Amino acid sequence: MAAAAVAAAALARLAAAFLLLAAQVACEYGMVHVVSEAGGPKGKDYCILYNPQWAHLPLDLSKASLLQVRDWTTSVLCSPADLPAKGFSNQIPLVARGNCTFYEKVRLAQGSGARGLLIISKETLVPPGGNKTQYDEIGIPVALLSYKDMLDIFETFGRAVRAALYAPKEPMLDYNNMVIIFIMAVGTVALGGYWAGSRDVRKRYMKHKRDDGPEKHEDEAVDVTPVMICVFVVMCCSMLVLLYHFYDQLVYVIIGIFCLASSTGLYSCLSPLLQRLPFCRCRVPDNSLPYFHKRPQVRTLLLALLCLAVSVVWGVFRNEDQWAWILQDALGIAFCLYTLKTIRLPTFKACTLLLLVLFIYDVFFVFITPFLTKSGNSIMVEVATGPSDSATHEKLPMVLKVPRLNASPLALCDRPFSLLGFGDILVPGLLVAYCHRFDIQVQSSRVYFVACTIAYGIGLLVTFMALALMQRGQPALLYLVPCTLVTSCALALWRRELGMFWTGSGFAVNTSLL
Repeated sequence: MAAAAVAAAALARLAAAFLLLAAQVACEYGMVHVVSEAGGPKGKDYCILYNPQWAHLPLDLSKASLLQVRDWTTSVLCSPADLPAKGFSNQIPLVARGNCTFYEKVRLAQGSGARGLLIISKETLVPPGGNKTQYDEIGIPVALLSYKDMLDIFETFGRAVRAALYAPKEPMLDYNNMVIIFIMAVGTVALGGYWAGSRDVRKRYMKHKRDDGPEKHEDEAVDVTPVMICVFVVMCCSMLVLLYHFYDQLVYVIIGIFCLASSTGLYSCLSPLLQRLPFCRCRVPDNSLPYFHKRPQVRTLLLALLCLAVSVVWGVFRNEDQWAWILQDALGIAFCLYTLKTIRLPTFKACTLLLLVLFIYDVFFVFITPFLTKSGNSIMVEVATGPSDSATHEKLPMVLKVPRLNASPLALCDRPFSLLGFGDILVPGLLVAYCHRFDIQVQSSRVYFVACTIAYGIGLLVTFMALALMQRGQPALLYLVPCTLVTSCALALWRRELGMFWTGSGFAVNTSLL
């Protein structure tokens, strides 16, 4: 009986989650193509938000009827008294939002001969909802148009305009932005793993030679222990749950942390290049100020100010969809490279523990949490993309993001971004760095490093395929962890070095591979 009760409760949760998802208002972006009745400027597209359950829109502009638009925004169209004397015969009226339901508006408009209805909203566009009976009764499309776009229409074309409503199909895949994300992710993992491995072995070599040169001033690598891994995962879980419940309060804290961490990472990446320049080596004059009493080079201070300025510029203009994503990706890559250089997994045992624990963490928060939340949404996806009911409309910056680069007109509405979290780069990247260090230890011509990097790329391609097939957010580590771990382990087994690979023992200096 107890088992039956548990099973019934589980089925009830599943049914509730399904009903919650089914009850959500269907909404899609569409376009309204506007032209002047008197000729003049070329036609222009504007974004609308419509509910296809009222009436479907044609996919192609050539199949959409070009109808006269009537400005009726002085009315909210909530009662028959708001209708014009001669109705809206073969017109698309523009009406104010008001307080009545969408159904009341569209029923009156349809009854007076309208062929569509555009509701002007000064607020954030929300989907025009209704119920099944209302959907069956209405046969004309109803959509929301922003007040700003309405003003632009009248300013550009005047009051006498015609419009056609259509909804072009968004391509399932945008290969352009996937290629860019793939290159950035694989490039960061390869460069970070190579840099981290080479730097670590070089530091060991310098220490072995008892060298007291400038290398001692570099940031020290932090060896990750099993206890640190457990603490880290608990912190990740706690932070994710806190962000889910208090997103609007914590998102600015994460943005501030990203600005500081990314500026530090950018400085760490550019500083070695700066040190190679043979000029501008002047130093700060003698002084007693903290840090400055060491007389750092002026150019390093200028570089630090430049890196801080770059992160501040991103922080100020972070919501500019046209170009801020480029700055965010550059800062994010610098942050990932800095982290891969600073954090070190000393053994394959530690690599396996970290990757498996985060594999479970990723799968749980993407696939399991929808059955535990009231909304039926994944906590991971909700936090990564920003909650739909967020008052701030801010997005977490801890991702690489690339907008859809296809020529779809829907780019005017909402420029959707493809996202890849930093964790999907850093976690496998730490294993790639370990593989490179081990290559140098056993003098294997970087076979582990190359194999693990290729495995990461294959795992990323599998992630993209799963995303295209399932049309929902995917836990990338679900595919990246098996690809990289299995490949590394199989290679070590084939080379009969699994014992040494597992413990990370057998350090041998070979400067020709540095």
